Amino acid sequence: MSDYKEGQLLLVNKPLDWTSFDVVNKIKYALKADYGKIKIGHAGTLDPKATGLLIICTGAFTKRITELQDLEKVYSGTFCMGATTECYDTERPVNATFPVEHITEALIRETAQSFLGEQEQMPPAHSAIKIGGKTAYNLARKGKEVTLQARPITIYDFEITRIQMPFVSFKVRCTKGTYIRSLAHDFGKRMGSGAYLSALQRDAIGPYTLKDAMELDDLISFIRTPSVV
Repeated sequence: MSDYKEGQLLLVNKPLDWTSFDVVNKIKYALKADYGKIKIGHAGTLDPKATGLLIICTGAFTKRITELQDLEKVYSGTFCMGATTECYDTERPVNATFPVEHITEALIRETAQSFLGEQEQMPPAHSAIKIGGKTAYNLARKGKEVTLQARPITIYDFEITRIQMPFVSFKVRCTKGTYIRSLAHDFGKRMGSGAYLSALQRDAIGPYTLKDAMELDDLISFIRTPSVV
């Protein structure tokens, strides 16, 4: 119990269709059942349709959440070209289609390179950003107009790893606050077409990597297994 209260960093592979809040609640419940009430939080939200590394902080380590959130991130995933969705990923159905006949491998790779560096990025309306105390995605889902401001980000690396139209796979290293869903949307627009994020995985947060993370069920079992000295 003292270990979790003094502070632990738990690395977990967030399951598909779970919110980051769902994962925190699952771990919080497991800790409470065996160790009592312990403060807990996560260091960086992942969308429900994303999987990958989620850092969970317990006890005194929750004071490190801001520090961890500030670290650069690495993502891998896939864009679906020639279509868009309202939320820029697969959580909503396709709402428009676009031509892709003009899109070549050279254009794809050239466009990826054009995103490198410092820039202003517009967050998606379906995001967790607060507007007047309410999350943008709740307002958007109710059909209300959502007005957001562009935010400064930096993309350090943008590698195209596979092209099998209409799918384009990639790997991106970027600063905190980068919305890969917005990157997908902007990527399609910049090529005179459309695109949405069909798959996303967070591979790393600073020095912490997905390969060192546990599956959620395994982590719960680990928490509930008494240490043997």
